[in-house]
Amino acid sequence: MHSDVYQEEIHQTTRSKKLKAFKVLIKDGIIKANLIPAFAAGFLAVMYYNISFFRSIPILLLMLLGTALVIGGVCALNNFYDKDIDRLMKSKKQRPSIDGTYSDKEILTIGFVMLFIGLVLLFSINFTTGVLGLIAAFGYAVVYSIFAKRHLVANTVIGAIPGAMPPLIGWSVFQPELHTLAWAMFIVMFIWQMPHFYALAIKRSDEYSAAGIPMLPSVKGSKRARNSIIFWVTLLLFTPLMMFELGLWFVALFAALNLLWFYFSVNQFKRITDYNRYAGRIFVFSLNYVVIFFVMVIVAGLLVNV
Repeated sequence: MHSDVYQEEIHQTTRSKKLKAFKVLIKDGIIKANLIPAFAAGFLAVMYYNISFFRSIPILLLMLLGTALVIGGVCALNNFYDKDIDRLMKSKKQRPSIDGTYSDKEILTIGFVMLFIGLVLLFSINFTTGVLGLIAAFGYAVVYSIFAKRHLVANTVIGAIPGAMPPLIGWSVFQPELHTLAWAMFIVMFIWQMPHFYALAIKRSDEYSAAGIPMLPSVKGSKRARNSIIFWVTLLLFTPLMMFELGLWFVALFAALNLLWFYFSVNQFKRITDYNRYAGRIFVFSLNYVVIFFVMVIVAGLLVNV
């Protein structure tokens, strides 16, 4: 009796560890972060074109599921391909592709199955949505992971293109002829990624150097990365001009949010004495920034026809 209970506990523990490892493998945090802009853009399109939200729920859920599967599949494949460099990075050594939780065959199966099902779901919505999902998957898995990440200092800029696809995917569900607002959200998310990932790269500069990955701070130093952060955040200052259709209140709040990030990017106009601390503040603010922005988009959707 006690032996059966013990075996059951072992089984549950193993299953729990496997599930936790699965979440790490498909990078569930990245999935959740990308579903927010996809939903926000889809919701805004529903409201903008005066479509019934309740009737739109099934197709919105289908889009979110398809997007989640595509992202999860691509992330799993990325984990497989990056095994050699992940072994050299302290922050990546707990990945299931490194610790043996999943075999190479299992990882590839998970990646390709998720990617295939996800793309089928997106193509079932409409051709444009499917193509955008395919471009995002190919752009990240092949152009970024296999080529740009390992060979170009501009890898972050290149990787930001597929990374900014969720708003376009969300909007295309209801209007394949993408509106200016959809492109505006794409541009915001594209620009946002540079200060976000440069800040992270500053904090992990030694790890990237050890792995031979030419991230900007590792190749040209933290000061150069700081200047790039300021440059990209400065570009964000102009993005509210593309979104006047959402109302003056939206433009004003969005502009204020950008100005606040600019204030932090120039380190409150003080000299930087600790780049890791500076990068930490930028990184944390970037996480809050993207959530606040897309929550504002959702609120704007509620008010667009008022």
